[in-house]
Amino acid sequence: MSTKIYTKTGDDGTTGLFGGQRVKKYAARIEAYGTVDELNTIIGIAIANDIPRSMNPILNEISALLFTVGADLATPLERETKHHIPRIEPKHTLWLEELIDTYTYDLPELKTFILPGGTKAAAHLHHARTVCRRAERLAVQLSEHENIGNAVVPFLNRLSDFLFTAARMANFLIGTDDIPWKPHK
Repeated sequence: MSTKIYTKTGDDGTTGLFGGQRVKKYAARIEAYGTVDELNTIIGIAIANDIPRSMNPILNEISALLFTVGADLATPLERETKHHIPRIEPKHTLWLEELIDTYTYDLPELKTFILPGGTKAAAHLHHARTVCRRAERLAVQLSEHENIGNAVVPFLNRLSDFLFTAARMANFLIGTDDIPWKPHK
């Protein structure tokens, strides 16, 4: 017997947080972790669209970490829960910094702004970067009203930097140049 995917509990416009609290579906916390979910989906699309194989394990690990970010944001720090909820930690941000440094070492020096694109894979990673920035803005907004800890915002900030670098790496590994921005005169 399979479990039904629908519960009908959200038909009144509310959703449940870990810990049992119910909030409106447009609440700042829901907007923040919903955007993280959107970001994770875009990373899945990037993986499915010609990402160089060597990048798959890292992007899959990031996808798993984004589930942790979602669980973290869906669980108010002050609420007791029956289950252990994973949380983003500073070590996750440090890991992203190491990845950025590793990729940057192999990439050609960036001398100008670049346009999003090149390959499908890079374009999807640039798209993920912009959604990550939105998730970061929403997390900052949430943090002004509720305690979300000190790890989520730096993680999202560094993740957007990583996604920019990963888009460049995808182009590089596939053999496509980044597209330099040439301002109109």
